[in-house]
Order: sequence, then structure tokens, then C-alpha cells
Amino acid sequence: MKKKLLFVIPSLTSGGGERSLINLLSQIDYSAYEVDLFLLNHEGLFMEFIPPEVNVLPVPKHYKRFVLPLPKAVLKLLLAGHFTLVYHRLMFSLKNRGAGNDSVKEQYNWKHLAPFFKILPKHYDTAIGFLEKSSIYFCVEKAIAKSKIGWIHIDYDKLGMDPAFDARYFEQLQHLVTVSEECANILVKRFPEQDHKVNVIHNIVSPVLIKQLAMQNPPDDFSGNEDVINILSIGRLHPQKAFELAIEACKELVDKGYNVRWSIIGDGEERQKLTAMIRHFGLQDHFRLLGLRSNPYPYIQRADLYAQTSRFEGKSIAIDEAKILKKPIVVTNFSTARDQISHGFDGLIVDMNPSAIAAGIEQLIADRGLRAQLSNNLGQLELGTEDEIYKFYNLLA
Repeated sequence: MKKKLLFVIPSLTSGGGERSLINLLSQIDYSAYEVDLFLLNHEGLFMEFIPPEVNVLPVPKHYKRFVLPLPKAVLKLLLAGHFTLVYHRLMFSLKNRGAGNDSVKEQYNWKHLAPFFKILPKHYDTAIGFLEKSSIYFCVEKAIAKSKIGWIHIDYDKLGMDPAFDARYFEQLQHLVTVSEECANILVKRFPEQDHKVNVIHNIVSPVLIKQLAMQNPPDDFSGNEDVINILSIGRLHPQKAFELAIEACKELVDKGYNVRWSIIGDGEERQKLTAMIRHFGLQDHFRLLGLRSNPYPYIQRADLYAQTSRFEGKSIAIDEAKILKKPIVVTNFSTARDQISHGFDGLIVDMNPSAIAAGIEQLIADRGLRAQLSNNLGQLELGTEDEIYKFYNLLA
């Protein structure tokens, strides 16, 4: 008999955690596992990549009302006689508008979101909250399963959350999974009473698939002009990714006479702010926000350099993908950077400021021999992580 699995994640719009889930689902043995997927939003960049064997559960009707604009949501709930839900919808909106850390808001607002979901009727062997915060809370409170797993994709301490809030949920999980050894160390330090539950499962990446997708038709908006140094970054337009540092670094490079074109694949809340910065520095011909792309690999393939300017990461899938395509890489010195890059061997790790980022890129532009050596070193590494699926199977057992 197949084991029944439930995965929970808010959406598949974009992001490393979402791409990690798609990669994991693509590796599962569906002759042995029956998989359901619970999403709050059935639209998004990665929806088309869900394997056909996966059963996507419907969005609950009360939640469909919840996500309507506040006046419509309240009216529909009132007409349906759900007065308690009206209260929770109003409180959710009120508390979300206040100042404060977004992660903490998501934690504390769960009590106003949870009433819009009923306990799922199906019984599972294992339920997996595949993203920190609400996915785990839903897994604990709304799923019936013999075992439950919470997946943390980030340096926990950088999220600014209330650990005491999460501790109550982590106690009800059988396993905590994270994506790098450094992230595991941080979890153990923050939640020492849960240390026996912490497991490392690296993000699954497939070199064969990535190389195949990278050879698709070159994108129209990413020319291969030999006179231009093409720099690429991938990530949400979010403070975590610190793309304002990239814009300032680009300005320094342009002022020094380098003909660079820095492109960002991703979208998010900081688009307006970053667009204004690009205009302010007059970088419209040198710095571009390309938006989301379902297949980023032709862009990586045709880039001269890959840059990651993040303030923090768990384990960046984009860096692993750039390594597979043998791109010279510059990353900022976030806490988990050395989990992925050995400075001077397969990339450069630089300080987290515009001048240091610009200097690292300038070094790679000027020194073709170093670029070639980094690429050659990457070509010698075993970079596929498909076997990580067996660690996951061990947890299910």
C-alpha cells in the first residue's frame, strides 16, 4: 500500500523554497507514495511544473472569502452568518497594517487566519509543512498524520521571529528539516530541546535537467553582445536580497568605465523602490529588473558572472544552479555563504557593501585567467544532489 503524504506551502509563485519543493516532488517515487499538495494560491510561476501524479487540494471556501478585499470579505461572511470569521478577518487586517516585523506579524496573525480552515478530512502517514511559519502551523493544527515534518529554508535567526511562538509548534513535530549545516547549527542553538529532531536535507538540484533547460532558445531580452559584461542575479525583490547594494555597486562599475549590464530575475515588494534607484543613478541601460522567468537557465548560461548580494540565505538554489553552469560567482559574506562557496576556488566572497561587491566583480572582469580557473574548478565538482531524496525517505520510514 502506498504511503500517503501531504505537503503544505502557501503558493508556488516564486522563490527558492517553492523551487525546492518542485525539485523534490519531481524526484519522488510515485509507485510508493501518494502525494497531496495544499496551496493557498493556485496561481504562480511553478504551478506548471507540478508532477501530474500530485493531487492539488482545493482552496477552502472560507479562505476564498478571506482573501477578498476587506469590505467584500466582511459582507460575504456576514451574509453567510459567519460572525466569528468577520471578527477574525477584521483583526487580521487591523494587525497587519501596524508597524513591525512581517515575520512576527505572520506568527501572531495565525490565530486570526486559522479559523478559516477546517481540519483536512484525509489521514496521512506524514504531513510536511514545507516553509517556515504558516505552513508549519497549518501542518500541526489542520492535518491528521502519524508524523509531521517542518521545513526551514533560511537562517532562522535572520527572520526576526519570536522563537517562543515557534517552540510550541516545533514540539509537535517529529522532525525539523533545514537546508545546510550552518542553518542546522542555528536551529539547534535556538531550540536546544529540539536538537534530536534537526536534520539536514540539501536542496535537490539536477545537473542533467539544468543543462538541458539551459540550452533552450536564448532569451530575447538578454543579448550576447561581446562588448557587454552580463551580470545576473536571481531572487525576490525583497530586503533580504539587498539588491540596492547591487545597484550602487553597478553605479561604481559604470563610473569606472565598465560596460556592464546587470539583470535581476525576480519580482516582489521592492520593485518600485529599486526602479526609482535605477533612475536616480541613471542606470537604465545598465541595470534591469526582468521580472519572473519560469526557465532562468538560458539567462545563467549566457551570463558572464553570477552575483548574490543577499543579507542572509539558507542555502541558495540559484547559487547551486550557477555553479552547475560553471559561472564565476560573487557572493556577499552572509552567514551561510561558506556552505556553498570556497573563496578563491569556486567563487569570491566579499563584504556586504557596494564597494566590496564592485571590487569583487571588477577583479573577475579584469582577470580572465581567474574567471577561467573558477569555471574550471566548478567543472571538477560533483554538484548533483538527487540522492538527497533518500534522506527524505529515511525520515518517512
